[in-house]
Amino acid sequence: MNKQEFLQKYVAERHGTDSMKWDGLEEKFGKGEKDLLAMWVADMEFKTCDAVVEAMTERSKHGVFGYSIVPDAYYTVFSQWMEQRYNFPIKKEWLRFSTGCVTGIAWMIHAFTDPGDACMILTPVYYPFHNVVTNSSRKLVKADLHYQDGYFTMDIEAIEKTVVENQVKMFLLCSPHNPAGRVWTEEELDQVLAVCKKHNVLVVSDEIHQDIVFKGNRFIPAAVVSGGKYQDIVVTLNSATKTFNLATLIHSHIIITNEKLRGIYDRFASALNRTEVSIMGMVATMAAYQHGGEWLKNVLEVIGDNYDYLKETLEKGLPGAKVCCMEGTYLPMVDLRKCVKAEKTQEFIQKRCRLAVDYGEWFGDGYQGFVRFNLATDPLYIRQAVERMIIEGKNG
Repeated sequence: MNKQEFLQKYVAERHGTDSMKWDGLEEKFGKGEKDLLAMWVADMEFKTCDAVVEAMTERSKHGVFGYSIVPDAYYTVFSQWMEQRYNFPIKKEWLRFSTGCVTGIAWMIHAFTDPGDACMILTPVYYPFHNVVTNSSRKLVKADLHYQDGYFTMDIEAIEKTVVENQVKMFLLCSPHNPAGRVWTEEELDQVLAVCKKHNVLVVSDEIHQDIVFKGNRFIPAAVVSGGKYQDIVVTLNSATKTFNLATLIHSHIIITNEKLRGIYDRFASALNRTEVSIMGMVATMAAYQHGGEWLKNVLEVIGDNYDYLKETLEKGLPGAKVCCMEGTYLPMVDLRKCVKAEKTQEFIQKRCRLAVDYGEWFGDGYQGFVRFNLATDPLYIRQAVERMIIEGKNG
C-alpha cells in the first residue's frame, strides 16, 4: 500500500468522538478555544491496523467479558516481536501487566523506594514523570540534558554528580526520549547505566516508544545493553499502545528479568487491589504484534515525511525556528526562542496561529520558548500548522 492509499484508508475524523485531543480543547486551553488545530496529546489520527479491529470484533461477538487468563500464545507472540526486533526474547516468568506505563512507574516507585527517597529524571521529559514522583511523596531530582542546536545529549558527569549529591535511589529513564526525540545509543546507555550500577540506583526504563524509530537509528532496550550486564538493576516498561494507537485499552508490560527484583515487586503487588488483565487490550496487542508490521511501516513513513516537511519548510519560512531532532517518537520539540520572545510563545502559537501544542515548560524548567508537536497525524494538518506559523511570523 502506498502512502496516499494508506492515508485515504486510515486517517480518521475524530471530532465528536469524545477525543481528548479534539473535543477536550476548551478544558485544556480555555473557553472559546475549541477551534484550535490540535497538535498535542500523544495519540494518532490513524485507525489501528485491520487485524486489531477484526480480532476485537470477533472477541466481542462472544459477548462475555469476564475474568480472563493470559494464554501461552500471547507470551510467544510478544517474545517473538521483542526477539526479532531487539534481540530481547521475553520469558513468561519475567512478565507482569499494568494498565499503563505511567501506572507502572508509580507501582515501581512504591515497590522499590520509600517516602522521601530521591528519584531522578532527565529534563526535559514527559511531564507525568515529574508528577508521578511528587505525587508519590518522593523527592524529585532533575538532571538536565545538554542542548545544542536542536540536539539533546546526556551529561554523564553531571548525572553522576546529581546521583551522589542527592543519594538517588531510582532513575526513571525515558527511552526513546520524549520530547528530546533521542534514540539513545548503546554507548550512552552503557555510560548512564554504569553510573546507576556503581551507586546502587534502580533503573525503571519506560520504553513505550521503542517501535517508533527513524532513519537508521537503532533502539536498544536497557536490559540488553552490553550483553545484558545491567539486568540486575533494570525494570522495563513497554506497551503496544503508542505503536498501534491503543492507549485506552489500558494494557502494558512490566518486564523484570532479575529474580530478586521480581520477588520484591510481587510482594508489593500482592497488597494492591489489582485490576485484571484487559481482555480487549490483550487481544488487540496480540493481533498487532502478529499482523501489524506492514501497517507500522506505513505509519513510520507518514510520520517521517511529516517531520521532514516540518523541519525543511518551517526553518526556511520562519527564520530562527529550529526543529529539534527526531530519531524516535513522533513528538519533536521546536525551538522558537530566536524568532518569538519566550514569554510570548503561547500568545503566538495559540492566539495568533490557533494551534494547540504542548509547551516546553511543561517538560522542564528553562524550556519556555519550546513547543512539542505531534506528527502522527494527517499531513494536511502539518501543512496547515506550518503555514499559519510562517504567516504569523512574517506579520511580526
